[in-house]
Amino acid sequence: MLDKSHKHVTCSTCVSRKISLFGTFCEDELKHLEENHACSHYKKNQSLFLESSFPRGVYCLNQGRVKIFKRGDEGKEQIIHIAKAGEIIGFRAMLSGEPYNVSAETLEESNICFIGKDEFLTMMDTNPTLRNGIIKELSKELADRADFITNMAQKSVRERLAFALILLMKVYENEPINLSREDMANFVGTATETLIRLLKEFKEEGLIEVQTRKLIVLDTRKLMEIAGK
Repeated sequence: MLDKSHKHVTCSTCVSRKISLFGTFCEDELKHLEENHACSHYKKNQSLFLESSFPRGVYCLNQGRVKIFKRGDEGKEQIIHIAKAGEIIGFRAMLSGEPYNVSAETLEESNICFIGKDEFLTMMDTNPTLRNGIIKELSKELADRADFITNMAQKSVRERLAFALILLMKVYENEPINLSREDMANFVGTATETLIRLLKEFKEEGLIEVQTRKLIVLDTRKLMEIAGK
């Protein structure tokens, strides 16, 4: 159960902060961060920011999961990333000075901290470790996006689904994958009906277990073979 009051969410005790870009902050830096951020409770399906809006700062995901997506000409979503606890969202657009080219929305109830643009840029200027971490994150994102585009363009839907399930295992870690069929279809890049048919095939092949909407991967090695990994 989420603590909606956030009385117990502090930067010094935040477990998610320790695996984030703020993980190396010293005591004084943590105190400064604590004084210059605001933490809020978000309901499921609540928007953080919309495509074409201008960034005002960055979001640090303390608890929960957020989908990053873009809408096509017909309004259909293409989910390009699912962020989990410890990730910082929105700094790419903020650094470029351009409007967001994607939208962000919670997939479940979440605790999310916000740091204003000026404060975040100041921290980057005065903290080389944070600055270097952001550069590494941007480089990694470029490689990840290249893999994502290659999979979307060159692999069959069955292969893309196997690849998506492998990615989702990392997002949900030791928990069952808990994503709506529509969102999963938008992540794979296919119609919901096609996704449901393929999930049934994977279940019959003993690759996954289905518990209502939740999925448990039973054979990671076989999924990796299907995905071409």
